[in-house]
Amino acid sequence: MTSPRQLSPQQQTDNATSAVLERLPTLTHRGLVVEAPPGAGKSTLVAQAAEALARSSGPCPVIAQTNSQVDHLVKRLAHDYPHLRTARLTAADHAVPDDLRAHSVRIDTRIEHLERSADVIVGTAMKWATVTDRRWPWAVIDEAYQMRSDTLLRIAALFDQALFVGDPGQLDPFSTVRTDRFAGMSHDPMHSAVAVLLANNPDLPVHYLPVSWRLPPSAIPLIGDAFYPSTPFQAGSNETDRTLKFSIAGMRTPADQVIEHAARTGWALFELPARISHRLDNEAIHAVLGIAELLLARATIATCEENPEGHVLRPGDIAIGTAHRSQAYHIRALVARHHPRLHGVTVDTANRLQGCERRITIALHPLSGRSDASAFHLEAGRLCVLTSRHRHACIVVARAGIAEILDAHPSTALARPGLTDKIPDGWEAHHTVLAHLAQHTVHARARPRRWRG
Repeated sequence: MTSPRQLSPQQQTDNATSAVLERLPTLTHRGLVVEAPPGAGKSTLVAQAAEALARSSGPCPVIAQTNSQVDHLVKRLAHDYPHLRTARLTAADHAVPDDLRAHSVRIDTRIEHLERSADVIVGTAMKWATVTDRRWPWAVIDEAYQMRSDTLLRIAALFDQALFVGDPGQLDPFSTVRTDRFAGMSHDPMHSAVAVLLANNPDLPVHYLPVSWRLPPSAIPLIGDAFYPSTPFQAGSNETDRTLKFSIAGMRTPADQVIEHAARTGWALFELPARISHRLDNEAIHAVLGIAELLLARATIATCEENPEGHVLRPGDIAIGTAHRSQAYHIRALVARHHPRLHGVTVDTANRLQGCERRITIALHPLSGRSDASAFHLEAGRLCVLTSRHRHACIVVARAGIAEILDAHPSTALARPGLTDKIPDGWEAHHTVLAHLAQHTVHARARPRRWRG
């Protein structure tokens, strides 16, 4: 027999996908879980499974967690499976993108208008929760680790069996109301749907996608050690497949040094002097914008296995990630007013960047400039998302002193019985990332004082 180590990344992915699709028709359990690292092809598997189940079992509901995820899946299904009658179940107040209509996708707010004329019906979990008088043999649930357990309870009566596909390293479900009174209970709604599902059904089969087609080989050791210690995976590309080169020479500034280091190694930490700062840290924010502008000003050329001849970096190839919405709003406002070269750069929070993929990511560290280490800023999933969106390189901008902040603020949360996370504790994940980035640190120098005359 051929050892998995002897198989190519594509063969490993094909084998893992085939194992899932072949098991669905004969599955005797209520569900099957597929776990995947960032960029492993979850959307591809969801589309393949929906097409196969639609052929064998009739109309197949596909359930995602956000409208943007639903719109993306609908486009994927319409493009890859034009023979399928794909429908979009939507809320009345959601503005469906015009390009969905261009794919001849049926769009409606009521399930009874879609079920007889569609092979696959895609909608958010909250929209599917409004359907109360229908039942299907199968459903496919995308980004299942982002689904709250109480949401799964609301839709569980809609299907006999389900395929759950998700990334255990992404952000946990969240709520805008306090849920402390549920902590430690088996029915805590803040547990992910998959965590509760597996806790109550320990015999449920779990499959894994073993290859990340997004992350370069340089990212696998850190992302794997920090966030996926129990589910090893590898990169789909080789060490030499992806390169970043600069057509224009730099000025030997710290910003030049940081992008050149990131181009060589795939990682860089641009470290500002230690200081407790406001959430809108202007120095850090301008450092982020300066790095993004420099990548474009130096006409960076990115090569990869999909584009070996090279591609000149454009604004749409860069993502800027933050922890807070106010930071993202502020950066977008600065781009709109003062940085026309950056128009088209994606700027958003880790929550909104889930599923996003760009050639280069610039992340403002969640703990940069803080005086404490709160549960929000320590969440391992937030740091995982910020550091795993890139195909070529990730540059982190932060103030010095984060390790000291972590050590000075140990966890004070009460130990409660309940489900255990698949990813490490936030302190452990942050320290693992910091230890790795210590080898890739470029220190920002103070600006020279201007003479007045």
